[in-house]
Amino acid sequence: MGISSRSQVIAVLLVGLLALEAVANFDYGDAMDKTLLFFEAQRSGKLPPNQRVKWRGDSGLKDGFLQGVNLVGGYYDAGDHVKFGLPMAYSLTMLAWSVVDFTKEIADLNQMGNTLAAIKWGTNYFIKAHTQPNVLWAQVGDGESDHYCWERAEDMTTPRTAYKLDPSHPGSDLAGEAAAALAAAALAFKPYDSSYSTLLLVHAKQLFSFADTFRGLYDDSIPNAQAFYTSSGYSDELLWAAAWLYRATYDEYYLKYVVDNAVSLGGTGWAVREFSWDNKYAGVQILLTKILLDGAGGSYTSTLKQYQAKADYFTCACLQKNDGYNVALTTGGLIYVREWNNLQYASSAAFLLAMYSDYLSEKKAVLTCPEGQVQPSDVLSFAKSQADYILGQNPKAISYLVGYGQNYPTHIHHRGASIAPISVQHAPVSCIEGFETWYHRPQANPNIIHGALVGGPSKTDDFSDDRSNYEQTEPTLSGSAPLVGLFCKLQSLSGYHGSYHHRSPTPYQKPPASHHLQPSTPYHKAPESPNLYHKVPGAPVTFLHSIISTWTIGPTTYYKHKVVVKNTSQKPITELKLIVENLSGSLWGLSPCPEKNSYELPQWIKVLKPGSELTFVYVQGGAQAKVSIKSYL
Repeated sequence: MGISSRSQVIAVLLVGLLALEAVANFDYGDAMDKTLLFFEAQRSGKLPPNQRVKWRGDSGLKDGFLQGVNLVGGYYDAGDHVKFGLPMAYSLTMLAWSVVDFTKEIADLNQMGNTLAAIKWGTNYFIKAHTQPNVLWAQVGDGESDHYCWERAEDMTTPRTAYKLDPSHPGSDLAGEAAAALAAAALAFKPYDSSYSTLLLVHAKQLFSFADTFRGLYDDSIPNAQAFYTSSGYSDELLWAAAWLYRATYDEYYLKYVVDNAVSLGGTGWAVREFSWDNKYAGVQILLTKILLDGAGGSYTSTLKQYQAKADYFTCACLQKNDGYNVALTTGGLIYVREWNNLQYASSAAFLLAMYSDYLSEKKAVLTCPEGQVQPSDVLSFAKSQADYILGQNPKAISYLVGYGQNYPTHIHHRGASIAPISVQHAPVSCIEGFETWYHRPQANPNIIHGALVGGPSKTDDFSDDRSNYEQTEPTLSGSAPLVGLFCKLQSLSGYHGSYHHRSPTPYQKPPASHHLQPSTPYHKAPESPNLYHKVPGAPVTFLHSIISTWTIGPTTYYKHKVVVKNTSQKPITELKLIVENLSGSLWGLSPCPEKNSYELPQWIKVLKPGSELTFVYVQGGAQAKVSIKSYL
């Protein structure tokens, strides 16, 4: 390719949606469907007849009874059985926001029913937990004792202690987030169930008043939560709740609140590089910027512009255009915030960027960063890069969304997924027996917990699929919730509309008594197959092909191919482009180019040095794909 042609391609990538052509590589609709299944796997309480995750059963049916309150329902937080209010409420806000602003995208995938059901399972719980205007039951379960046991939710023997917030024991952060969640949910349900929407708004307004009037950190009132979900402050949640209440009611009181308290609560002061269950500032700033973009700022415009400046700071920092004050990225291009369960921060940021891209695009607005102007499509492209990393376009070529693709973690740090279900093993699994028999077993989990987003890789993109490696293999509600909106938005770009009501996941089947329990892995090691060495005459690279695994579905046998590309020359190679022909499945480890069948080095590999290698993998049935060199410098 000549310099002129290359420049044209780069220009198109920068300004057009061709930057998103790789959409076809991933079935985001399927990923969204699986993410919603994760919420069904996390349900506490009496399960409904249409429950799709069949290895789960009823549990926590007496939650709150010792305290004289009905707290049955809601969601277990992660791989444990505690119902932590703060991350659960945040997850519901994310799900509801997806419905509010990605309505068409969700409806086109025939997923509105499943998404609203996921929200309502949580909002019904918070309605129960909000027993008086100034009382909110904030947590069920003792994190310390719960973590000493490894047992199914259906067998729980640990204390189900319930903890509440009231005027003497305030929790503005948790009450504020619950208010935001119920206000956002009121918007989501309004077109479908107006009476339920009205009920949600009543609770949301009362919870906001409680949070604002009786201020304090929830984990000061509930010390048991400090070891698990320590709050950094409540100012952001107060602004967050008010912003959502304004959007749900258009009551000027709430808009005036975020303006009058913009400085004192940090809304226009904090420039952040994180969006999460604990830090909502970027969400507040982007939500309020929408008011400005809609031309509805009125007399509040000057303060809303200050919020917008901070929204732009977050966005520019993510896109690495913030004059050095950027969000950290791993070598593989993943947002990196913390070692423990880092993917939750990447998923939240990607969702927020996809939402902001939509707001900007609708008004044909552009973003001005310290290092140049940014189009809405650039913002969405970055959000997409995070989704693609999660689904397998990463240095490990692994999907961090359980059940998606052919290569995903199988030793998830999750009690229910790691123990045979009660439909197979009827006898209760005791606290210690769970550790001895199931936690320490080397085999894969017997139940696939579809849609669980694991904690993910380290800052060096390393990952160990080990049940005891809870920092990397434990999923959370707050990690998975933002993916629903992100995936439905990305799927809409492909133009596919259809149903993702697949058959229910197959439950674990107990093996014959004469056999030892075998790992329920998504693929197995292939028989020994020869490596195919491919040297292109006169070219500076060699290709080493091998089959690393195989599996059969019906009449078709699928193969996972690995290709090692090695620089055999004495000079560094840049801008290497490959042609991959006869490819019928998915490919990981290379970045697609706009030209048909063309791929280039991933963004984390700028140069292929002499003697160095890169690896990519692909999956398909039948013969291997044909790999050749298109161009290089």
